[in-house]
Amino acid sequence: MTTKEASTNDGRYLASMSRLLFSRPQAKEEARSAQAHELGFLSGLNEEQLRQYLDLAAAHHVTVRLSQIVQAAAAAAHYGKLEEHLAASRELEHKRIQNALTFLNTICHELENAGCPVTVIKSLDHWPDLGGDLDLFSSGDRDVVVNVFKTRFRAEVEPQSWGDRLANKWNFRIPGLGELVECHVKWLGQTGEQIALASRLERRRVRSTIAGYTFPVPAAEERIVVSTLQRMYRHFYIRLCDIANTVNLLNSQAVDFSELKQGADCASVWPGVATLLVIFSDYVAQYGGQPIQLPSDIFDQARSNARRTFVHQKFLRVPMFPEAAELYTKQMLHIGAQGDLRALVRLSLLPALATAAFIGYKLTGSDKGVW
Repeated sequence: MTTKEASTNDGRYLASMSRLLFSRPQAKEEARSAQAHELGFLSGLNEEQLRQYLDLAAAHHVTVRLSQIVQAAAAAAHYGKLEEHLAASRELEHKRIQNALTFLNTICHELENAGCPVTVIKSLDHWPDLGGDLDLFSSGDRDVVVNVFKTRFRAEVEPQSWGDRLANKWNFRIPGLGELVECHVKWLGQTGEQIALASRLERRRVRSTIAGYTFPVPAAEERIVVSTLQRMYRHFYIRLCDIANTVNLLNSQAVDFSELKQGADCASVWPGVATLLVIFSDYVAQYGGQPIQLPSDIFDQARSNARRTFVHQKFLRVPMFPEAAELYTKQMLHIGAQGDLRALVRLSLLPALATAAFIGYKLTGSDKGVW
């Protein structure tokens, strides 16, 4: 398969997943028609195409959510073969998730017992799915955190990239756990510039019970801010899980927009948060969902919308120019106005790091030594 063919397939597959995940027709007949259309498309895929479809769903961390929707519809419509494929895929994912949660629960307890307060960030936002690694933030002592992983879990410490060192971040590989554990210590942000946000995240954390385990997680508002930092200021691509997670928070009225703005301003990313929310709202509406009700000032601050995004290499991309560059500039100006010299110096290293990562990727196929 050529790169162009793969990109075309990715676009069609993502459109199918988006309709299934986000479409909320008001009339039952419309709902049945929309599901029937996508079931017909899925049932027409050959073995290799269906594998690609499910692999893409896994890359977007929506395997469980998607299979629940499709499997129920497939059973009702008597698509037996499709139902079997989805059941097998979901069973494998359930086993992976259960193993990861068991480890994660023990890790959290061991860190807390060692005097290192911990918060699970990003990974559990995807529930009933789970991210590809386990992300933590701890305000504990760096050496104590690393020692807990090495002595209690016989973890291998992965080599740190330049970006990891700046961010005060470690990756651990634990025997028996398929996922890497990524732990941010003391600071957040890709260059460790986010000290105030880290303090706010820990201060406002809440408890969430998942599959019988209770985990410390960020409040809804900090979840959105952390997602914004990751999507709009670092990776510049969006997964379907990011959209689904945030839309569910907004639809459940779990978000206090006043608190959200305070958290975003704390990180100097309010324009990025506004842009993220507008993109997500537009995207959901584009695929048959109800537009999200957002305050007017969010639209005023947003620098882009879903029409400016595009599918490339499996994901929904945010243009680097002018959108991402403008957000970075506004963040730097806000930090400068606050007089936070430390954050300003650290963030000023980003263009050089990004350039080095790009060159490294072109030469070796990996940016891991840099980013």
